[in-house]
Amino acid sequence: MTELTGGPALPQERRIVTAIPGPKSQELLARKNAAVAGGVGLTLPVFTKRAGGGVIEDVDGNSLIDFGSGIAVTSVGSSAEAVVRRATAQLADFTHTCFMVTPYEGYVEVCEQLAELTPGDHAKKSALFNSGAEAVENAVKIARAYTKRQAVVVFDHGYHGRTNLTMALTAKNMPYKHGFGPFAPEVYRVPVAYGYRWPTGPENCAQEAAAQAIDAMTKQVGAENIAAIIIEPVLGEGGFIEPAKGFLPRIAQFAKDNGIVFVADEIQSGFCRTGQWFACEDEGVVPDLITTAKGIAGGLPLAAVTGRAEIMDAAHAGGLGGTYGGNPVACAAALGAIETMRELDLNAKAKRIEEVMKGRLSAMQEKFDIIGDIRGRGAMIAIELVKSGTKDPNPEAAGALAKACHAEGLLVLTCGTYGNVLRFLPPLVIGEDLLNEGLDIIEAAFARL
Repeated sequence: MTELTGGPALPQERRIVTAIPGPKSQELLARKNAAVAGGVGLTLPVFTKRAGGGVIEDVDGNSLIDFGSGIAVTSVGSSAEAVVRRATAQLADFTHTCFMVTPYEGYVEVCEQLAELTPGDHAKKSALFNSGAEAVENAVKIARAYTKRQAVVVFDHGYHGRTNLTMALTAKNMPYKHGFGPFAPEVYRVPVAYGYRWPTGPENCAQEAAAQAIDAMTKQVGAENIAAIIIEPVLGEGGFIEPAKGFLPRIAQFAKDNGIVFVADEIQSGFCRTGQWFACEDEGVVPDLITTAKGIAGGLPLAAVTGRAEIMDAAHAGGLGGTYGGNPVACAAALGAIETMRELDLNAKAKRIEEVMKGRLSAMQEKFDIIGDIRGRGAMIAIELVKSGTKDPNPEAAGALAKACHAEGLLVLTCGTYGNVLRFLPPLVIGEDLLNEGLDIIEAAFARL
């Protein structure tokens, strides 16, 4: 077997030996621009050679601190030992048969693990797919099959994917929807409890937002017409918005009272990212269906819909699936990722990351008044940037800070409906020294802004 050079064995240090991006990355960027469609954008044009733990090494020999995890995917670290071990063994056995043609144990075992890990003690079943958007689309199919209804309700600031249906479900126009319509019908958007920006203050947010959402669903759609309500328990691309406490349980209860399938989109927030296996556990919400992807398989493409057995069984045989869905190598990787999460207690590590990050960021907020809000849970933390003395969004500052961090060898991401949020998604296995070094870089960038 080829000796592993990335993964946990990679030296856990920031190392800058060229400008960012370096000459080899710039050569590859020119090739990318000539061969790859222009619609595929880049956050930071450094080309990766190796990655592991809390760092990414580029082709020029620079080692960057990773506060992105491939957008919450490599939570167990890139090329984690158990992921590589299990996936390598599966590669040697077979790479594909299509589960719908001749099935295999790995798919079944992943579904068994999902039944055990997801909230609720009811009977559960799962179906496996390739991407988060696929999982959301199939959750809608399943909910419609079960309820015999058509309408789907989503929320302000929500993000659910880039396919035609999931673009309709997604709130943000640019870059996700602009110029790509028309979109799928029977999708309705209602307010979410965004405490920082709620007009009457965060203390009124949960009650008022829930009342407005329920009023809109009742009057504009008709509860008897709604197949599914879909929400991210922590809204990801919308700005790491934590709905005000009490909002999610009230919406879930409305769904239950009206025979509506309540879907928790945990694609970004799931698998220990928020310090719990799933973010909806924070308020004891038990969804009817839960969609997962990203952190599920240590970097390999896999997604799932898991839910109440009677709902999952509503679709007719042959109605769910796909050629690659639940690929055997991806399933093996998922079992390795789950093994790692358990063995390293990554929920506890996520909580420690939150403690460190929020402590440091709160101190920065006292010094820099453009930090309007600090929010999130576990290793899903964000700061919302505003113009001094106001709550007006400050996307220019977010862009400038991200650029400054990138130049110093720290990968950070932006997000938010207004483009004014810096989001931090470090691998859950990141060392505390790297975590603090990354925060030092952020603080220095603020000081220079």
